[in-house]
Amino acid sequence: MSLNNQNPNQIRPAYDYLLKYIIIGDAGVGKSNILLRYVYNTFKQEYQLTIGVEFGEKTINVKNKIFKIQIWDTAGSEQFRSITRTYYKNTVCAVVVYDISSRESFDNVINWIEDCKVNSPKSVFITLVGNKCDLEEERQVSTEEGSEFATRYGLNFFETSAKNTVNIDKIFNDSINFIAERINKNYYDLDNEACGIKKNYYSDLKINNKKIEGKKCC
Repeated sequence: MSLNNQNPNQIRPAYDYLLKYIIIGDAGVGKSNILLRYVYNTFKQEYQLTIGVEFGEKTINVKNKIFKIQIWDTAGSEQFRSITRTYYKNTVCAVVVYDISSRESFDNVINWIEDCKVNSPKSVFITLVGNKCDLEEERQVSTEEGSEFATRYGLNFFETSAKNTVNIDKIFNDSINFIAERINKNYYDLDNEACGIKKNYYSDLKINNKKIEGKKCC
């Protein structure tokens, strides 16, 4: 349907808010599969090393506002850390992932969080994720330990399984709702995209008799 054939009062923007997310953590913890499951509802059984970064996006409606989430899945290998750090910039939410069957990946979480806090905006919201909870018999990190760590550092926390689709949506939906509440409370400076949020000012415009009045974007 062309724009001219639509009722101006029914026109909706592609998004009201564009959010930048980053997924970080050691190699092999399942970051790419979390992205694949959330955005495309798919899962890759074979492990494939992420080279640099991978990208996906999804649009959801929260309280009649359209949020478009751009998710950057970063490589966990040390050789790509310099590349990864460039993606911390302008990030509203960081998802820090470890593998519940890998003690080493959990021990390294603190390094990822410190890296995030140094390179991301001060307003960044961090969610800690213990992935692969389907590997219960191989568990090396208890749920209580992950939860206690998250509480100590003021992080949101979930155990997930990208393979079995456990809590994957909750990682993102909970954070988006939290960010939406912060937006309503004017927590972010939305005129500065460094906070990781781009507001589509076109969505605030009043369209009347084909004449657009209001603040123009950019």
